[in-house]
Amino acid sequence: IQHSTFITQNSPQAHAWRAWAMESEWKNSELGELVRLQRGHDLTDGQRKQGTIPVMGSAGQNGFHDTSKAKGPGIVLGRSGASFGRVHYSEHDYWPHNTALYVTDFLGNSELFTYHLLKTIDFSSYNTGSAQPSLNRNHLYSIPVNIPPLPEQKAIAHILGSLDDKIELNRKMNATLEALAQTLFKSWFVDFDPVIDNALAAGNPIPPEFQARAELRRLNAEKLKSATHHSTLATQNSRTAHLFPDSFQETEELGWIPEGWEVRELRAITSKISKGTTPRKSETTEALDPEIIPFLKVRDITDNGDLKDSDFDLIPRSIHEKSLKRSILTTGDVLFSIAGTIGRVTIVPAELNDSNINQAIAFIRPDGSINSMFILEHLRGSYVQDRIHSRVVQAVQANISLTEIGDIPVPIPSAKIHDAWLTNTTEIYQKIATLKLLNRSLTKLRDTLLPKLISGELRVSAP
Repeated sequence: IQHSTFITQNSPQAHAWRAWAMESEWKNSELGELVRLQRGHDLTDGQRKQGTIPVMGSAGQNGFHDTSKAKGPGIVLGRSGASFGRVHYSEHDYWPHNTALYVTDFLGNSELFTYHLLKTIDFSSYNTGSAQPSLNRNHLYSIPVNIPPLPEQKAIAHILGSLDDKIELNRKMNATLEALAQTLFKSWFVDFDPVIDNALAAGNPIPPEFQARAELRRLNAEKLKSATHHSTLATQNSRTAHLFPDSFQETEELGWIPEGWEVRELRAITSKISKGTTPRKSETTEALDPEIIPFLKVRDITDNGDLKDSDFDLIPRSIHEKSLKRSILTTGDVLFSIAGTIGRVTIVPAELNDSNINQAIAFIRPDGSINSMFILEHLRGSYVQDRIHSRVVQAVQANISLTEIGDIPVPIPSAKIHDAWLTNTTEIYQKIATLKLLNRSLTKLRDTLLPKLISGELRVSAP
């Protein structure tokens, strides 16, 4: 990280540091000397107007409006409900929603440093709510904080901000790569574009549900004839068109699918579908095994399939291999959340081989005939998600059974088509996995540095 230097007690720069530190003392103070806060402003859905101004609420950005109420950079702090105490940053002018408190005055302090400092505060002990958690700004001003001089604030903010920027850049790159992979999967295995193209070329009938798609494909084909270049997807489809049939067949399970393809239940292409177990508290507290194992919960899987491993629960290996033996994970297992927030999907990466899961997550282990990524893409498609949510059982906690998971119908292409899809996507998925691993490492580094830098345990010299 450029322009900043870490200083430790035993570093060669210790003598020079002590002289510099005498002139850069941190101030033991209170939050009220760092920022001034105000409750956000009401904005109903009916009052919102189309615009580009982010609306910042207790859970972060929740839409846009045409008017701002606060200048950026700015900070909002969730003041009530499930997002109580969560801190969010807006680089640009924004509308602070009434579900949050927002900073009206940074009192000469660095906005980005203040953001990171607020993230280290546990606001749970300042809850003034009864029915639900709530924050009162006047009760927060007495929170003790340690404030460094502005140059050191900026140096700390630069380090943490650089890590945040790199994490966000990697996330955006992954979003682009995932969109490419999903677009190809949908084209081949949901919309059946190559089959439609072949059927049009052969003059074969198009099923009613694909006729609108066929007309679009026909028009696109005419445009491509006069274009100077083809899109990546069009090129891939044209190179592999000979692998696909030129007609459709009707099935009871999925309606019209390509001629010659099969429909199998998910359990028929897997070696195991099971779910995790939560160990008894007495088991984990009494275990003396020093080796610990990551224990995944639904909260650790994001809606887009990332794994948030900065705060995985951990269990002793002895419990992992005894009480939870049935749910020991293997690289490539597909995870599917089946309770609470249902339908989150991800794949177990190599670094989480031999980890474990709780009872709200099912794991699906392919039998080798179909690739894990094929199963993952199928499970996060709209057809499967709609099917699963229509079969949810509303009990104490919403849930879906393993039987329902195993019943999911899957269109099975020929081995040549499956392998051609892998050829086109393997490199993309490898890049995605590499970036996800890098982001998990960067997140751990940032989360390790954050409290040390904000507390002054680890000092940096300003440029």
